[in-house]
Amino acid sequence: MTRKKIAIIDYGVGNLHSLLKAFDRFGQNSFITEESSDIDSADAIVLPGVGAFQSGMDGLKIRNLINPIKNYAEQKKPILGICLGAQILMSEGYEFGRFKGLDIIPGKVVIFKNITEKVPHIGWNEIYSPASANWNKSILKSVKSNSDVYFVHSYIFQPKNYKNILAITKYGGLEFCSAIYKDRIYGCQFHPEKSGEIGLKIIKNFIELI
Repeated sequence: MTRKKIAIIDYGVGNLHSLLKAFDRFGQNSFITEESSDIDSADAIVLPGVGAFQSGMDGLKIRNLINPIKNYAEQKKPILGICLGAQILMSEGYEFGRFKGLDIIPGKVVIFKNITEKVPHIGWNEIYSPASANWNKSILKSVKSNSDVYFVHSYIFQPKNYKNILAITKYGGLEFCSAIYKDRIYGCQFHPEKSGEIGLKIIKNFIELI
């Protein structure tokens, strides 16, 4: 596997070191940074994140990272967002108000509503392939539909276009979008770095798409 320069973005809300360890496992030149110059020169960037939508966007703003990330996306370079890092790829979020996201993938982030299970959704759950998605050309290549991955979240994606839905999951009687994509930009509501061998396969697939 060719060694790639992968920037894991530190914007104050990340689960950084477990992600760094996962990428290092595949012999990559992965590193943690909050510098915009590192984004420009990276072969790929990773947006981790745990916490509230506004906190994530504020963390990017105070580090002057919003425009560099949006410019990176416009060049169709590889991006992997995880949990909050995936949510902020969307146009807007409705956590404790209404806040603008990066607007890289059109849509919004909303709380679980009218479900029969408790929120937050914590633990292992299955991901399925929607009819519109081709996993063989994505980070989910060779991952079986109904594979278990690890979730910790209270809010979910609502993409504007169904073509941006890469995976779906069922919880509390609700079917929700659990992974999104556009070009070479991917977002996982679940945590690949906490999802065992399946999660490592997803990370490896992302590296191979760079």
